[in-house]
Amino acid sequence: MSAMDPTEVFRQEASELFEVLEGALLDLGQRPDDRELVDSAFRALHTIKGSGAMFGFDKVASFTHEFETAFDRVRKGEIKPTQELISVALAAKDYIRALIEDPQSTDDIIGEAILDDLKRFVFPDQSAAPVAEIAEAPPLAPAESKQAGWHLYLEFESHILRNGSNPLDLLEDLCKLGPCFVVPVTDGIPFLDELEPEDCYLKWDVKLHAACDKDAIDDVFMFVSDEMKLTLSPLEHVEAPAPLPLFQLLDEEPAPVAEMPAPVVAAVAAPVAEQPVAKSEIKSEIKSEIKSEIKAEPKAEPKPEAKQDRGIATVRVQAERLDELMDRVGELVIAQARLTQLASSGSDLSIKMIAEEIERLASSLRDTTMGARMVPIGSLFGRFRRLIHDLSRDLSKPVDFVTTGEDTELDKTMIECLADPLVHLIRNAIDHGIEDTATRSANGKTEQGRIELAAVHSGAQVLVTVKDNGGGLNTARIRAKAEEQGLIAAGAVLTDHEIHQFLFHPGFSTAQTISALSGRGVGMDVVKRTIENMRGTIDLSTRPGQGTTVTLRLPLTLAIIEGLLIRVGEGRYIIPLSAVEECIELTAEDERSRGRNFLNVRGNLVPFLRLREIMTASGTPDRHQKTIIISTGETHVGLVADQIIGNHQTVIKSLSKLHSDVTIFSGATILGDGTAALILDVAQLVALAQSKVEKQHISEAA
Repeated sequence: MSAMDPTEVFRQEASELFEVLEGALLDLGQRPDDRELVDSAFRALHTIKGSGAMFGFDKVASFTHEFETAFDRVRKGEIKPTQELISVALAAKDYIRALIEDPQSTDDIIGEAILDDLKRFVFPDQSAAPVAEIAEAPPLAPAESKQAGWHLYLEFESHILRNGSNPLDLLEDLCKLGPCFVVPVTDGIPFLDELEPEDCYLKWDVKLHAACDKDAIDDVFMFVSDEMKLTLSPLEHVEAPAPLPLFQLLDEEPAPVAEMPAPVVAAVAAPVAEQPVAKSEIKSEIKSEIKSEIKAEPKAEPKPEAKQDRGIATVRVQAERLDELMDRVGELVIAQARLTQLASSGSDLSIKMIAEEIERLASSLRDTTMGARMVPIGSLFGRFRRLIHDLSRDLSKPVDFVTTGEDTELDKTMIECLADPLVHLIRNAIDHGIEDTATRSANGKTEQGRIELAAVHSGAQVLVTVKDNGGGLNTARIRAKAEEQGLIAAGAVLTDHEIHQFLFHPGFSTAQTISALSGRGVGMDVVKRTIENMRGTIDLSTRPGQGTTVTLRLPLTLAIIEGLLIRVGEGRYIIPLSAVEECIELTAEDERSRGRNFLNVRGNLVPFLRLREIMTASGTPDRHQKTIIISTGETHVGLVADQIIGNHQTVIKSLSKLHSDVTIFSGATILGDGTAALILDVAQLVALAQSKVEKQHISEAA
């Protein structure tokens, strides 16, 4: 597999920076006085601008620079970040993302309109003036100031160039504060054969003649403060000389004469008058004087271990490689199971020991590989903050968004599949669940609604919950709509739980009007289908007037699971171990009551299914049949099998499209002897048992 394209690396890094930027802007809307949020947003913008310029995204660099400049007044504390300003800033972020990911879909007019909106909010009194001109207005002359200026000594980390930062750009920004005289210090440059072309060896001695405060200088270097050492001291009052070019190198005569203190100039000038001296000798003397003068100033001690502390902590790996690695581990698990079976049937002790060692290593490798694919679900939760911000604004419903359990880890494939269902659930919670401000006030509620998104581990499952404090589900309205669509007969006896399940029926909607958000009956059926395809289940609970809670129960991974291997007739099947509650023996009394579909488990009636009947197994059933109690949420169902063989590490293989109508199986696996075993879909079996119970109740009532 070829190495990743550098521009693709930039796009991935930019995507992470956009998440940081968006999060900072959204938080800034709630905490407008938090300076750290402003700095975080500026750091993200600055990195995007520098990296974009480095990789040839000139439009990105240009637009981001204008964005930075317009937002500069927020950083300086001159204006407060209002909700309108945050909305425009988010639109600017979206435009930058489009310039990077799909530049053909963007138009310069859109960018200009966004910048005009920014200027309108940031410079309300000077909206017609160009952003750059306003932000870069010249400071007061040193003669009008109380302080002569500052003496700076700049020393950057050697790797700063590799991170996309350019010290020359920073010096130019420093020059905007006032007349600035810069002398490069070259004593750290090694010989040519030892020089690393990507390292920065220069240091700079700077005299800034400006009446600015220390914070203004810190703002110039705020994005590289962790990658440099800055020594700062007040400059004594001197007459400001005429402006000179930004850089005066040491081998140019005007710079050393203009900047050296009187004793140094005299020491250098005397030998020049007496006899001709080579320019290089003058240069070395001047350099030594500068060096001694600089060393006399107080500076932080260098930290030689800093480089070691900045070692690479993470490695960016393509998702396809992780998928391929998982496939190889799956094949290894199958081969290891076959080896274990062969070793157990033989009598060679050394083969058994090797098989046990390989089983241990394969199990460890499986856990390590699965751990490499695990991603904190917080990376998914962060995407919905923007969704809720926009919906809250469009629907005029103030909403407080709360997340918990962001550190809960889930397989990356599950994260990708989970994004779309959560979008539908959150939209419904705001559009249908949260009432408008007037209704909430009339019902004695706070004007601001609340949506909670939570994730928590529960055994071998992850529970993802979407909860709102809205009005709850209108059961009567759902029933009326179901009767109107012919889904149930008028007057049929149904529980509230059964009525609520109609929300997942394709084309079902209780919305009075069709809007851009909802009303077409597409959404909840997609949610249920997607969750079931992930071998998960969905639970719905509501309290009238208090809100609705939707709980998604998901397996940790889609690749390898622990399963319970059973035999029904001559066939073998796998039940996901996470769904198994207990195993009991089918009693003679239960066996004799062929017409009943219930087991008495410690005083509780549990419906059961005879798998021999479902699988139409041939032959005589075993004399002592076993019952496996499985559960989904609060529902328990028994599965009657001929034999329980034991637990089995199961590598899941998807079924072909030809078997799409066989709903009680979620996939297949390969056993140690090379034969295939089907994996039972627990959710479908529970639904099948419930439907049989309902039919039995109807027949008994008739």
